Amino acid sequence: MKIRKGKFQMNSLLLLITLAGSIMGCSKSKPTPTPVVTQTTTYKDPAQYGTPYSGVPATKDIVMYEVNIKTFTPANFAGVEARLDSIKALGVNVIWLMPTYPIGILKGVGSPYSVQDYEGVNASFGTLDDLRTLISQAHTLGMAVILDWEANDTSWDNAWITAHPSWYLQDASGNIIMPPGTNYTDVAALNFNNADMRTAMIRAMKYWVFTANIDGYRCDFADNVTTDFWSQALDTLSTITTHKLIYLAEGTKGTEISAGFQLGYAFSYYSTLKSVFGGSSANGLITTNSAELASLPSPGIKLRYITNHDDASSDGSTITEYGGKQGALSAFVIAAYMDGVPLIYSSQEVGYPNAINFFNNVPVDYTANPDMVAAYKKILAFRAANEAVKTGTLTTYSDNNICAFEKVAGSDDVLVLANTRNSNETLTIPVALQNTTWTDGMSGATINLQSAYTLPAYGYLILKK
Repeated sequence: MKIRKGKFQMNSLLLLITLAGSIMGCSKSKPTPTPVVTQTTTYKDPAQYGTPYSGVPATKDIVMYEVNIKTFTPANFAGVEARLDSIKALGVNVIWLMPTYPIGILKGVGSPYSVQDYEGVNASFGTLDDLRTLISQAHTLGMAVILDWEANDTSWDNAWITAHPSWYLQDASGNIIMPPGTNYTDVAALNFNNADMRTAMIRAMKYWVFTANIDGYRCDFADNVTTDFWSQALDTLSTITTHKLIYLAEGTKGTEISAGFQLGYAFSYYSTLKSVFGGSSANGLITTNSAELASLPSPGIKLRYITNHDDASSDGSTITEYGGKQGALSAFVIAAYMDGVPLIYSSQEVGYPNAINFFNNVPVDYTANPDMVAAYKKILAFRAANEAVKTGTLTTYSDNNICAFEKVAGSDDVLVLANTRNSNETLTIPVALQNTTWTDGMSGATINLQSAYTLPAYGYLILKK
């Protein structure tokens, strides 16, 4: 079964550039802006539904929760709404809803990223009013809501196919084609050289800001779309001054930040994290972290995660990936505390033990493993309360087995030790930290560091001076 990974294959990108004549920016400075989409005599923005949410967090403060609606019971907007209190209680302040649009049937394989109507609602999830109610309730509880957006292509039964064939890439015979260099047979590739298509897409993105009162977008496979389109789209959306919008790109090149996204993906960090828990040196995380941040234009921030919908489909449960419940928690501490902002994928917090194919309904028992849920709450509450974790200067002390680092912001000083092995491991404490006294951020106990400290299998220690 085809699983839409949205990864960044150079061959795919080069083919799309060749066919579409696109120009990809490579500078870390913001590209020359493309004029924003303005109103014409035949277009008018939709009326604003509800009151724009005023509590959208600063990027550095985001704790994001990815909602795969198909893991809830019932698998619809009402099922998610019923669990909003529990999601909020984790420490979440931003919800990312996976695609809520009608899914294509012609050549379809069930992928939620095969969008049949950019301005429609998947009837299996509910109605527009149901979606509005979900978003309104999230706002009431203090959480922003962003929608998933697939800009690369549409389903083969999207109305654009017949009404505007020139909006799509075509072969020499004039046949609309699937995305070059991919095996995505269920979708047709859009032509970003077509100004009318761009305008229609940007208006569809504006539609949801006004019509459902959303707070931004997570944009799928963003590196495969021309940078100048993202600049045009985000510049246009930013003219909606009544809303503070969040922009997350599934991108890693840096140009997505220059185009206006605040957040980019941490593919390399995720891969290294898995490798470390598989036996490679914990020092690799420090190297990868430094490389990712060096490639990221200011003020961009990386989204850090131990799984997401793609990885839970292809790589399995975090319980499998990281050696059990305790290993998954240790991995999450590293990802959530080193640098960037954390993501929780729905099912992760309760230690769902199996892979989740997001094309299908996979009911998750959200009452399972309350000990893990309690641990996630403590980890995220400490993060929220300590600026050092979010913005502090990083100093590293890792060895092969234990990921160890200190974060300092002003008088706020946090030290993290996380064992990446399924055995007791001992860290030699750096001389500068020997004979120092700390408070355990999880238990409140006093900890005196001497010359060495031993952590149990997959144990972690979060200390505050």
